[in-house]
Amino acid sequence: MRALVRNAAAAATALALLLTGCGGGDDGGADGRITLRFQSLAWQKESVDINKQLVKEWNAAHPDIRVKYVQGSWDSVHDQLLTSFEGGEAPDIIHDASDDLADFAYGGYLADLRPLLPKGLTEGIPRNSWETATFDGGVYGVPFLQEPRVLIANTKILKASGVRIPTPEQPWSWTEFRQVTEELTGKGRYGVAWPLKEPVSVTLNLGLSAGGELFHRGADGKVTVAMGEGDQVVPGTIHDQVNTDHSAARTALGMGGGDTLPGFFGGKYAMVPLGFSYRQQIVEQAPKGFEWTVLPAPAGRDGTAQGVSPQTLSVAEDSPHKKEAVEFIGFLLRSANMVRLAKGDWMLPTGTEALADPSLHTADRGWATGAALAGSLRSAPAQSVRGYPEWKDKVATPALQEYYSGAIDAAELKKRLVTDGNRVLARYQR
Repeated sequence: MRALVRNAAAAATALALLLTGCGGGDDGGADGRITLRFQSLAWQKESVDINKQLVKEWNAAHPDIRVKYVQGSWDSVHDQLLTSFEGGEAPDIIHDASDDLADFAYGGYLADLRPLLPKGLTEGIPRNSWETATFDGGVYGVPFLQEPRVLIANTKILKASGVRIPTPEQPWSWTEFRQVTEELTGKGRYGVAWPLKEPVSVTLNLGLSAGGELFHRGADGKVTVAMGEGDQVVPGTIHDQVNTDHSAARTALGMGGGDTLPGFFGGKYAMVPLGFSYRQQIVEQAPKGFEWTVLPAPAGRDGTAQGVSPQTLSVAEDSPHKKEAVEFIGFLLRSANMVRLAKGDWMLPTGTEALADPSLHTADRGWATGAALAGSLRSAPAQSVRGYPEWKDKVATPALQEYYSGAIDAAELKKRLVTDGNRVLARYQR
């Protein structure tokens, strides 16, 4: 999720948040009015405007509980929140992603929302989504926006090739996907471009379709890394596309998702696997007349299952107004408002009623394909793993980058992810 953001001023944003008083809510003046600080990570103009409008609507209807909008940054949110928690300056209402919550939840910085959540909100979001924000039995965030990873394809190239067009009901298998990318490869063109500047979440989340788990929790509650057959399907496919078939562009491995779009528009890549929300950039940046389509990601033995880390709303444990903060979250995530937030971010809502909204099931711009995949979304494998950020940054990211480039083989990749990885996780579980 955080990889979607391109904010060049991350450090400045974090400093500004601290200097502008990103602290917990206060009781206001003598009139007793409560002020809550809502730190939002919305960054696209449409999304920022909708969030600010919803805050304005709340304030108009609740003069005694005022919400102050505070702009945060995905690039710096983890370090910024850690600093604000330790300094007693955390915002009351915290926008984040579920894969960033574990250390904060276990560290006692976030409130357990179970006794505070209204029944309607609890029952309106499926259990699969709640699991993404549940740690040691407590619920530390409300998951509200999610996105599957899909294949964005050049329609003209796809049709001219004669390959079978996959649907959510009949997706390509990983084996068929590899064959298709070979068929789509031609002079000056690759079948696929994998933007893997940050390869870990892509690899783990798509790996669920093939039965990959990687992280295993024992009877004692401790997590270890073990790489089975299912864990090797996705990385093996990508490695072979790059190094054996030459159907995947090697130069794309160091790119972020948006970096591949000029080549995609220019016909250099037939397909690009991207998060569902990238459709907005394509609409805004594609040259006139460019035809594109949204296809489901490949499926494995577990079908189209894939891991997600939904965007979440949490409440700081130190907030003196937890009840009021949850009331605001409940307002923000009413079904109609959740649809507005989802469309503003070009993502999918987690709420069952919101997801059923007809506007999210149109063929236009691939909305229907994404909505059809929502039922296959699962909690990302690393959601509740303490020490995951360090494992990802120090072990998995460099190991996967070297493997995908062909610098190391599968045996060395396994050694690093498992042996080196378990050393890291052990420190967090003593």
